[in-house]
Amino acid sequence: MTTLTFYTNPMSRGRIVRWMLEEVGEPYETVVLDYGTTMKGADYLAINPMGKVPAIRHGDVIVTEGAAICAYLADAFPKAKLAPPTGDKLRGAYYRWMFYGAGPVEAMASNQALGVVVPDEKRGMVGYGSREQVIDTLEFAVSRGDYLVGDTFTAADLYLGSQIMWGLQFGTLEKRPAFEAYVARISARPAAAKAREIDDALIASKG
Repeated sequence: MTTLTFYTNPMSRGRIVRWMLEEVGEPYETVVLDYGTTMKGADYLAINPMGKVPAIRHGDVIVTEGAAICAYLADAFPKAKLAPPTGDKLRGAYYRWMFYGAGPVEAMASNQALGVVVPDEKRGMVGYGSREQVIDTLEFAVSRGDYLVGDTFTAADLYLGSQIMWGLQFGTLEKRPAFEAYVARISARPAAAKAREIDDALIASKG
């Protein structure tokens, strides 16, 4: 069996990948790294020169960036059915929403947290346009059915859904009913609960 190693910190975007790994259901090893020390050490910089988590090693394959890791794991372990099969017409919507989270949503949330306001006349220069456009697009995405792609949960729900959860928690998104219903639905999944339990226990152990 090919070894699957997960590099993370429980107070990071690694929580998204932890949830994904629990959904996949394959055994994995966890390496917990600390900010400013092991995360910037030579051993880990050889895996991710950015010195950031999360990352995974699957045999000889190294993947960084949360969306890329989720997409990789969905394809590497198809029995978990976390992505439409290659060639399925739903694959387009799957990619669309997965990378909408990694692009416009991530950029908007970062700017919002930093207090960066893009002037109206400069909106064409940023991929997300405006915070209002991002929020309206997210509401459109989660209002058409229980899940983003067809009628089943996928890695796109996990990744974009995590962005929505954090947006509601930290105030980068408005608390619209469509968001709250969607988050309640996906966060109730057993794998999501197990992932939270693992990472929360790691945080408590550091306390």
